Amino acid sequence: MRSEPGADPVAVVDCGTNTTRLLIDDGTGLGQRLLRITGLGRGVDAGGRLRDDAIGRVVDVLGEYRQIIEDRQATAVRAVATSAARDAANGAEFLQRASDALGTDVELLDGDTEAAYGFAGATTGLAEVAGRGTPSDPGAPTTPAPAAGPAALVLDIGGGSTEFAYGTPSAGGRPDAAVSVDMGSVRWTERFLASDPPRPEELSSAISVARLHLDDIDRDHPVIGRGAAAARLVGVAGTVTTVAAVEIGLDPYEPEVIDGFVLTRAAAEDVFRTLATERLADRIHNPGLHVDRAPVIVGGCCILVAVMRHWNIDECIVRERDLLDGIAAELREAQASPAAELREAQASPAAELREGTDAAR
Repeated sequence: MRSEPGADPVAVVDCGTNTTRLLIDDGTGLGQRLLRITGLGRGVDAGGRLRDDAIGRVVDVLGEYRQIIEDRQATAVRAVATSAARDAANGAEFLQRASDALGTDVELLDGDTEAAYGFAGATTGLAEVAGRGTPSDPGAPTTPAPAAGPAALVLDIGGGSTEFAYGTPSAGGRPDAAVSVDMGSVRWTERFLASDPPRPEELSSAISVARLHLDDIDRDHPVIGRGAAAARLVGVAGTVTTVAAVEIGLDPYEPEVIDGFVLTRAAAEDVFRTLATERLADRIHNPGLHVDRAPVIVGGCCILVAVMRHWNIDECIVRERDLLDGIAAELREAQASPAAELREAQASPAAELREGTDAAR
């Protein structure tokens, strides 16, 4: 059950490997979205622990988000942590400090659940936005994808992990298969891309290892492997939205322009070649690329092009809706259910009274 648009807002916080994000959702539009690049997972792949300075950055941002949530009078709040906190030996310490700063429990989300929430969020309203723009003309209308037509493969390239979820978009928002893989923009940058700019052999290694993980998906999750090539690829999170923004030259960033943008494989490859061959000092000047995302964007691009090459996918529908929206929808449905039960309980005596009156006549 969905609550009516414009109802009391709910808040969702995601403590990711590279970013700490907040969504205030009142059921209308894309909601209020805030993002801070906090780098929680920097160094975790090699050292196995979250650094104190990284935890401190996230805690500071959560204090800021707590005030915003209180000011917006959110009636329900849920906060999650993902890949970096899953991998780190001191993840429990981080969760406690984060919970204290936010004033609500920050829970550790497992990878498959993260993928499922991402699918629910990314496929919400997909028919209304899919195909509305192209790289050559972002505002040009095209034929929207059918509401429940081809299956969707939702790709969420995070900082420490990448989630894949496959299924047919529906009101339930549940994928047929979901899996999380330990590859992400921060992890791949630290593991493979030591040079500035990355050397060709470093880029080749990053893409080759990513494709080995995709081979594993083909073998272990055949529902995804068999269906990926024919599915609509739906990309969410920072790597995909940034590549789209760079392709458009979108500065300042506008979520409404990105949501539903069609990123072709040729465009993704072109942006990848541009960013991968520039030194960081030059890369930061690309319109559409946030300066704090520039150090890890090439690692994310390696994963994106590996996916499109591996399954021979020509287009990716870019979405602003993702994990945050999937969780927000669940919060709103939970809010709506008690109200519906109350309305039903209040209506029943009146109905019985009317029935009794009618019988007396």
